Amino acid sequence: MPNLPDTTAIDTEFSSGWLTLWFNQPESRNAFTSELTADLVSILKAVRDDRKVRGITIRGRGGIFCAGGDLKSFKSSHQASDAPDARENIIEMSKGGAEMFDLVNTMPQVVVVLIEGAAMAGGFGLACCADVVIVHEEARFAFSETAIGLSPAQISPFVIQRLGYATGRRLMLTAARFDGREAKSLGFADFIGDSVDLLETFETRIREQVLRCAPGAVADTKALILELPHLSREDTVQAAAENFTDRMMSEEGKEGVASFVEKRKPDWVVKP
Repeated sequence: MPNLPDTTAIDTEFSSGWLTLWFNQPESRNAFTSELTADLVSILKAVRDDRKVRGITIRGRGGIFCAGGDLKSFKSSHQASDAPDARENIIEMSKGGAEMFDLVNTMPQVVVVLIEGAAMAGGFGLACCADVVIVHEEARFAFSETAIGLSPAQISPFVIQRLGYATGRRLMLTAARFDGREAKSLGFADFIGDSVDLLETFETRIREQVLRCAPGAVADTKALILELPHLSREDTVQAAAENFTDRMMSEEGKEGVASFVEKRKPDWVVKP
């Protein structure tokens, strides 16, 4: 069992190497309140280096994934806009959101989001940070920021990462709204279904696949994937060679090769 912090806005479940995080503020449509954001950051930091946690699923209670930013807190910021430090306070709030998105994006574990109901604005951006996205076909999505005079600032790199430059640019500039079916056609959703049971079936299949993989190999592969876009070809060759060599020389690499030769399962395989 991982060493998890006490939380008030997120429920946690852990079974067979898999951690499920339930956003549990349905009364606020699971928006990014200060409590929910703090809980998510503290959980992810706590399990980041724990290889007993092989994968993470993020879901929302109450039939909704996440409504995005907490507009009530935004309104409070407007009311305090005459304060001398108002600008700096908003900048720090925005940077806090960036920390949360970066944590999800760079977790060494496989991160799955399972979306029912709606994923709006920052909620959509958070989902763009995941490795696998599973959505209900009637789920609703919106880039609502420009329609209310704001910008999708901190989520924009992850939207472009997930959807590509042209599509991400169009959707963010037009405050686009779409459903789960269109989310699949846009390349955002990996799997769609018409029932919660089917969505959970997809998630179970992903768990089975991940739990056959070596956790250190997953972590190193994900780190390389995230590094590659920023490297020259020469640096890419060197980084890939070093990554592969570290894997070959690791205990997992030795165990994996031995298990293949000996026609047995490696010792990290877990049945979900």
